Amino acid sequence: MTEHPARVIGIGLLCGVICASGTPAKDWPQWGGSDGRNMVSEERGLPDSFVPGEKNPKDGRVELATTKNVRWVAKLGSMTCSTPAVAGGKVFLGTAEDGQGILQCLEESSGRLLWRWSAPTRPVPKEIDGRKFWFTVFPRTLGVCSSPAVEEDRVYLVTHRCEVLCLDLDANVAWTFDMWELGVRPSDACNCSVLVHGGLVYVGTSNGVDRDADARKKDEFRKPPAPQAPSLIVLDKTTGRLVATDEETIGTRLLHGQWSSPSLGKVGGRTLVFFGGGDGVLYAFDALSSIPPQPVKLKKAWSFDCNPPEYKEFGKLDLVTHYCLGDRRRSDALNKSDGSFVGMSEIIATPVFHEGRVYVAIGRDPEHGRGRGALFCIDAAKIGDITKTGKIWSYQGLDRTLSTVSIAGGLLYVADVAGRLHCLDSLTGQVRWIHETKARIWGSTLVADGKVYLPTEKHLWVLQAGKEKKVLSQIALGAPVWASPVAANGVLYVASTRQLWAVRAPSP
Repeated sequence: MTEHPARVIGIGLLCGVICASGTPAKDWPQWGGSDGRNMVSEERGLPDSFVPGEKNPKDGRVELATTKNVRWVAKLGSMTCSTPAVAGGKVFLGTAEDGQGILQCLEESSGRLLWRWSAPTRPVPKEIDGRKFWFTVFPRTLGVCSSPAVEEDRVYLVTHRCEVLCLDLDANVAWTFDMWELGVRPSDACNCSVLVHGGLVYVGTSNGVDRDADARKKDEFRKPPAPQAPSLIVLDKTTGRLVATDEETIGTRLLHGQWSSPSLGKVGGRTLVFFGGGDGVLYAFDALSSIPPQPVKLKKAWSFDCNPPEYKEFGKLDLVTHYCLGDRRRSDALNKSDGSFVGMSEIIATPVFHEGRVYVAIGRDPEHGRGRGALFCIDAAKIGDITKTGKIWSYQGLDRTLSTVSIAGGLLYVADVAGRLHCLDSLTGQVRWIHETKARIWGSTLVADGKVYLPTEKHLWVLQAGKEKKVLSQIALGAPVWASPVAANGVLYVASTRQLWAVRAPSP
């Protein structure tokens, strides 16, 4: 078949423009952009700053004419924690509205709403073990927290209903897998961003335990309601059939929740899936090489305890009591939220695989307040319990954190809950600089086009990437930013809890 001459010329001109601008024009189809989850984009020509514009008082929408360096702005729901995925000319992200969990699909070029998937929260027990079960409350407020993963003509995500959902690009449901029926009892929210590899979908279940922070109660803290439920499962991506689970019984050692997402890397001929557990341990499992006819158990390659020994010194208290008293909301809290509290944390950040190493930090729900954190660089080629043998370096100069790291140009960038951005040498862990924002940080950094984009509850900060600290801009968006910025096809996407901005520098 012969191409139409005009089409050939048009393609040639487009390629020439792309090559001349140096812009790779690449989608961002999943959390972290790729299987290794390194929060770095190859996009070029992104602006140092933008003007987010003014809202119309009637409908709350941003007037595009009042913006600068903004391609379009889309109004979201009442709360948005999900980070966008950009693929196939569409933008996907989760949000909440009127007690419903929502997945929005927008046109990439215009921000026009193409469709919405929505569902109510699932009816669950109001109490477990005589204690309030908070999963009855938070899904109504937070909605869909999962960042979608897009592959070919399918969208995969974890819903606010404790389900794994597969949709086609027209919002038709291909399949649903109910983790609740598997025995999972989530803490607060379900927010794993799934990993799609080969014919399989790897999912963190969010199995957890509510640790009571009610200052009026001094009774015994609740034990995990589902200690035998799996923490990591594997599904057939075509049918949604369960094909594997972990056998680590992390549920018996839970500190609070399990909100980390899996990542993947290849080391020495092995393909490994990395998972941050709710016990503060990082696990590496052998990825399945085929789809088994019956469910199997994942084979553990290694484990690494990310809580330093001195974080486990509780005096006369037991682990659970000490953990709970590390929550600054309790009237009897040991934590003064000044960053000095030393105690155990789970892994909420996503482990990042980069050049044979895995990087991950520990942290807690930001509502627990500040406390000592720890960041580790781990040799992914080791075997067994590698807590002592696998550590390449560690850094304990940061607070607890939810943030996934960004590694580019030999430097690592990571934010902590206290509001500081840390820049380290990725090979040695040596500190290059620290930037103080004076605002809590729930999201993660994005490194793109020689810049570090940093979301906080008060501003989006833009800093120059490099060994010397340089602030480029500080942008107030009118609402907190809990999601992480992403870049795709020459455009930066920034989602506050209420709006999504598509940011692009003006054409030369």
